[in-house]
Formats: sequence, C-alpha cells, structure tokens
Amino acid sequence: MRTQVAIVGGGPAGLLLSHLLHLQGIDSVVLERRSQEYVQQRVRAGVLEQGTVDLLREVGVGERMLREGDRHEGVHLQFDEERLHIPFTELTGRAITVYGQQEVVKDFNERRRADGGQVLFEVGDVAVHDVTTDSPSVTFTHDGRAQVLHADFVAGCDGFHGVCRDVIPPDVRRVYERVYPFGWLGILAEVAPSTDELIYANNERGFALHSMRSSTISRFYLQCAPDEQLGEWSDERIWDELRTRLAAPGWKLQEGPIIDRSVTAMRSFVAEPLRHGRLFLAGDSAHIVPPTGAKGLNLAVADVDRLAEALVDRYRTGSEAGLDEYSAKCLERVWRVQHFSWWMTSLTHRFDGPDQAFDRRLQRSQFDYLRSSQASATTLAENYVGMPLR
Repeated sequence: MRTQVAIVGGGPAGLLLSHLLHLQGIDSVVLERRSQEYVQQRVRAGVLEQGTVDLLREVGVGERMLREGDRHEGVHLQFDEERLHIPFTELTGRAITVYGQQEVVKDFNERRRADGGQVLFEVGDVAVHDVTTDSPSVTFTHDGRAQVLHADFVAGCDGFHGVCRDVIPPDVRRVYERVYPFGWLGILAEVAPSTDELIYANNERGFALHSMRSSTISRFYLQCAPDEQLGEWSDERIWDELRTRLAAPGWKLQEGPIIDRSVTAMRSFVAEPLRHGRLFLAGDSAHIVPPTGAKGLNLAVADVDRLAEALVDRYRTGSEAGLDEYSAKCLERVWRVQHFSWWMTSLTHRFDGPDQAFDRRLQRSQFDYLRSSQASATTLAENYVGMPLR
C-alpha cells in the first residue's frame, strides 16, 4: 500500500488529521487496532473548548455537535457547601460546549466514510520503520494478511499505550511525568442533570464533579484510590457520596439508574520531542493531562490542526519550516495546559498526608481569591475555555 501520510490511531486525533488533510487534497490511511464499535462507544471527555468547536464547525464536522451539544457560558466551583460561579463568556467572550468524545468520533467516522477515506479497524502487529529516511513505512496485519504501508510521513496518534512513541530512541526522547495518589470513579447515570453547568466540588471527603452528556444522561466523578475496586462501590454508596460531596444549600441532587462505572488513574505526562525524522506524535501518544482541566481532547485537536497545516505547506510549497517548528510550538501549549490541569487538580482534590490541614487552608485561600478577584477568575476562565488554536 502507498499513501502520503500514514496515521497510526483511529481516535479523534487520527480521524481529524485525516479529514483535515483530505480537505487539502492529501491522501492518508488510518490504522486502528480496536473495532469501530469500540472507539465509538468509549466514554471519554465531553468538554470542548471554543477553539475546538470553531474548528469542527469550519471543517464541516460540527453540525450535530452544534445541534445536540450543550453550550456552557460558565462553571461552578464549590468549597464544602459554598458554591461560586465563574462566568466564562462575561470574562473572556468565549464559552465551552459539552459534547461527548464518543460522539465526536462518530461524526469523524461518518465524514471519513462519506468522503471515501481509508480507515482500517482491527489491525494488529503494528510497527513503524525507517522514520529517519525519506521512505518510512508501517507494517501491520489486517483480515489475517500481513501488509506494508509506505508513506512520506507517519503520524503517531495511537494514544498513551501505542507503539509510535517508542520509535523515538531513548537517547533522543525525554519523559516528564507525575503520578497522582488518587484516581476518578466515573459514573454514567440515566437521570437529567441537576445543574445547568458543571460543578467542581472540593469536599473534606474528596473531590466530586457533576457533568452531563445530554438532557437525560448525567456524568459524575468521585475522587478515589487509583486502584479502587469497582465491587466496593454499590449504587447506594455512590449516590450517598455524591450527595455528601456536592451538597449545597437549596440544591438537590437528582438520582437515577447507573449504567456505567469505571476507575481512571490520574497522571501528568509529556514526552519530548514530538518529532523524530518523519514521525510526528500527536495527542495522548505524546502527552497526558489530569482530566480536571478537561483538556485531553482539546490538546489533541490543537496538535493535529498544527500538524495538518505544516504538512499542507510542505506539499504545496516544499517548505518544511512548519514541520521543523511543530514540536516546539505544540509543547508551548502542552506545558501551559499541563500547568492549568495541575493547578485545577491541586485546587479541588484532597491530598492525604502530614500536610493535609495546611493544604486545605491553601485551597480555601485560593477559593476566596477567585471569589474576590476578577483578575483571578479571568485567569481561570481564559485557561478553561482555551487559547486560540493558532
């Protein structure tokens, strides 16, 4: 097989990159190890920054998002039972949209299929070769057959556990990582949201988040141990903990059947550089952020938007200036987002240990500062709604 850009990974990063290249007449083939059903049903992040929303609309894959997504012009922060509203649009002129990542993937897949794009699911034994030459390739198996995909460039969009990052030699790759001493118990429930906008709650028992997926489906998160056993969390215990951590005067949590639950460990991770020869990393293959800042999907979109622009310039003009700058420019955003996600995590979570009482007083002070200082609230709002893509 032969293509211009081989894309390893058929999640949102890989599919969006393929679509952006297609719009500019550049061929690509997407290789995804999971089934199409799996990638379209994975419950993942659901908060889209203003820049992400604008880009999806501009490139023709945002129609359903605009119709079914829920635009939020602010967010609620809570310390114990005191709730504070941060008005994004009032402070920044921008907003966010709540629209599940699995729905984004469905929209991308539908558009690639309509455009005749090559997306191969359930591929195995993926390996990337010769990225420091002019003729990189990807070997894989599909439908029981061993195949070779030759390309001009390879985009590694295959996530944290993918193969592309390890293609960069250890003496070239540098990894920065922080593992947090807690995880998130994620809950999906068949019940209308009890809030108009997301609630981030800092309670002495731990963090809680009330989000939503639609007018009838609510999404919740509870801080828990990173190796928490799901069997320890009955429906009754989950609702009791949510009621306690989200409690506020005059407000009531609506409850309903729980249809999904999972535990996610939390880490911050960056691998540098994002380029090695003709291999380019994008999305979770290069960086992971704590979900507190709702940045994972948006950061992947920013990566592939920049990568697509650089590849288009290379094919149109022969210039590799954009490709040469790709890693450094992406990392500027990556580290800004890492800082914000760490800050939001530090503000809202319980940190056990000998300094616990001291840490909680610091959190209280920061919460009071957000309430009293428009400058502080604006900084949070600017980072949450996201920087312009370019």
